[in-house]
Amino acid sequence: MHKPLTSPALPDVAFDRVPQARALDWVGMEGIALPIRLPDGNGATLRVPASVDVAVDLHAAGARGIHMSRLYLQLQQGLADTLLTGPALRRLLDDCIASQQGLATRARLRLRYDQLLLRTALRSGHAGWKRYPVMLEAVLADGHLQLTLELALEYSSTCPASAALSRQANAERFARMFGASSDVAVADVCAWLESEQGLAATPHAQRSRAEFRLELRPSLDELPLVNLIDALEAALGTPVQTAVKREDEQAFAEANAANLMFCEDAARRLAAVLAAEARILAWQVRVAHLESLHAHDAVASVSGRNDR
Repeated sequence: MHKPLTSPALPDVAFDRVPQARALDWVGMEGIALPIRLPDGNGATLRVPASVDVAVDLHAAGARGIHMSRLYLQLQQGLADTLLTGPALRRLLDDCIASQQGLATRARLRLRYDQLLLRTALRSGHAGWKRYPVMLEAVLADGHLQLTLELALEYSSTCPASAALSRQANAERFARMFGASSDVAVADVCAWLESEQGLAATPHAQRSRAEFRLELRPSLDELPLVNLIDALEAALGTPVQTAVKREDEQAFAEANAANLMFCEDAARRLAAVLAAEARILAWQVRVAHLESLHAHDAVASVSGRNDR
């Protein structure tokens, strides 16, 4: 009788001798495609695609490598159906370290994704989805969790200097048109203002971008992303829009006129929001006004700490 065939033991070179043995700061994988769960800003959750980086230190100098497949499985189990919170990320990183069975003492996770928020138009009642690029980094070392959030948002900036020069040009044209008359009818002035001749100059404006790097308190039960975006956009007053009808475009023009700002003004407005945010330990802001007057950009940055 023939003996049944058995599968040979699979080779494992992980335990081979390590030339030039030394510990390594980080070893892991980058660009893993995984779904994550996020709040949608309206009390529900969304499952969105993310690009995930995971790494642990190789603390054992004589070990050839880490157990990467175990890290991958931990991410599969820990991200797909769990909302991102400080405690949840701590548990996941603890599990990543434990999966290495003594090879690692710390772990790092980076998630890159787009936060989608449904934004209502300024006047028409229409709505559209707006994208906010986000990077969330969680590092667990010596029992201490550090959470860092990077995000960006876009807004419109109208130059105060250009607005002042435009107002002067408009006033001079008005004086030339009506200065010789002692009795000017309001209807005539309104008709002139609505004509092409009634606008001698317009201030320059441009799409602008604000980028944030925020160190969050690690005990957060919920990431403050949606509320934070709302507060930052409200401080600027001119976030870019999604669905736009003519009445919305007019409202946007009015918002720009009411929120004239240099890049320095924008940076200070945003800094005031972050300095008052108890859930943030430290923050950095960089704003860039992508000039329509110049071929170069106007930029400003500011930073601070709230852990006093």
